[in-house]
Amino acid sequence: METRLKKYYKETVISEMMKKFKFKNSMHVPKITKIILNMGVGRDNKDSKLIEIAQKEMMLISGQKPVITRGKRSISGFNLRKGDICGIMVTLRNDRMYEFLDRLITVALPRVRDFSGLPANSFSGQNSYTIGIKEQVIFPEIDYNIVNKVRGLNLTICTNSKKIEEARELLKLMGLPIQETK
Repeated sequence: METRLKKYYKETVISEMMKKFKFKNSMHVPKITKIILNMGVGRDNKDSKLIEIAQKEMMLISGQKPVITRGKRSISGFNLRKGDICGIMVTLRNDRMYEFLDRLITVALPRVRDFSGLPANSFSGQNSYTIGIKEQVIFPEIDYNIVNKVRGLNLTICTNSKKIEEARELLKLMGLPIQETK
């Protein structure tokens, strides 16, 4: 069964994008390819119990087991040695990606305190959009009473668009509350 957001993309977003950017074929319409969730563990990198708790929280948020990322080289300013654990990450694709994006838009972002929309200038050169989330407790899967430490995470939404304007319009049509550019 198709997810609600994927069905909305096929029925509504493709036709709107074809009208606005005058695509001749529906296959030229950009789409979201993947969503990457990344959580740094910081000073907790030596404590395996805290890393395990962070992994469980990330698994609850994403619905997929996270991968531990390690330092590629030593950085003395951050007290990081080559091979030390520096974070955990998950890459979501297909139905899990659409399901997560739907939960992010409808449930998690409205729970952010003093939320006035996402910044419009967070696009990279590869037409991916990165959001920084300060607290993992905005997701309803995380029980606030058992959280031992409030952690932030980065969320990158990757598209296959050729221009940033196309990517911005795609994400707006999907329902992401991106502020207007000035």
